[in-house]
Amino acid sequence: MDELKAVFAGNLIRLRTEAGLTQSELGAKLHYSDKTVSKWERAESIPDAYILMELSRIFGITVDALLTDHGEWAPPPTLRTEKETYSRLFIILCTIAGIWTLCMIEFVVVWVVMGTVQWIVFVAAAPLTLLVLLVFNSVWYHGRHNLYIVMALVFSLVLLIYLLLLQYNIWQVFLILLPAEAVVFLAFQIGKPRKKRNSTDGREG
Repeated sequence: MDELKAVFAGNLIRLRTEAGLTQSELGAKLHYSDKTVSKWERAESIPDAYILMELSRIFGITVDALLTDHGEWAPPPTLRTEKETYSRLFIILCTIAGIWTLCMIEFVVVWVVMGTVQWIVFVAAAPLTLLVLLVFNSVWYHGRHNLYIVMALVFSLVLLIYLLLLQYNIWQVFLILLPAEAVVFLAFQIGKPRKKRNSTDGREG
């Protein structure tokens, strides 16, 4: 049993680190404290079958793979992880800056050529920016903040529609927001694991 705990602990550390999750973040996904996750990674205990299934879902592997020895593994150096984090942030910021730069160019060209000031181009940049953030967040950060991004995206789209039809003053379009945001919120609850009141490990903190 101790050997199984050690194998699971090593696999959990590797998977969590490669996924870029802290113990607190992984614990939050499972509705457990970081102290419980720490106990698992110190090979002091092993979670029950339900949590093993949730972990397999989070990391996209089988339960058997969680409990199988895959050989020695060493965590990547902290410097490398920090460098990767800054690289991702730089790419995101550069992409967003590119979007707003293109909008500024369009704004200036329309102003100079047509003599009209079209502030709407900057409003249109908002949903595009949020869409880019949604993609990057899903790919690199496992969608941890996708709920808030999608809710902001829905709001920006409704606002854009209203401003595009401003001459008609269709303020009723904002009535769509409440049910739309409710649908988004409920949709993100579907895949969440259920809270367990009892467990072989118990909850801490």
